[in-house]
Amino acid sequence: MLSSASGLGFAGQNKTTTLSPAQVGHLREQAKDLEGVFLNTLMKEMFASLKTDESAMGGGFAEETWRGMQAEQMADVLARSGGVGLADALLPDLIAAQEAAQNSIPKNTITPRTSGALK
Repeated sequence: MLSSASGLGFAGQNKTTTLSPAQVGHLREQAKDLEGVFLNTLMKEMFASLKTDESAMGGGFAEETWRGMQAEQMADVLARSGGVGLADALLPDLIAAQEAAQNSIPKNTITPRTSGALK
């Protein structure tokens, strides 16, 4: 099935893909998830540089735990609302890798069984 990639959010690229729209959507979600992981790591490092003993919450284990959850939520919201463009940059490569994997699988090498008996 050929579908145009121009409507799929490729960063200005005009390509076609043999993947179904559902497969491309799944890859897009994976790219967004990866961007979220990257942003989460970035946010945690950003919050790690704050001096928590002088902050409004007074530091300690509870603030450290809360900061981790805050970083995770901020990264998730940022990734879901468009992110920093990492998902859009990764998507064409993910599609190409998926197409290459599909094209490398030999066709008709596995025959379906019609019964449970060994032949």
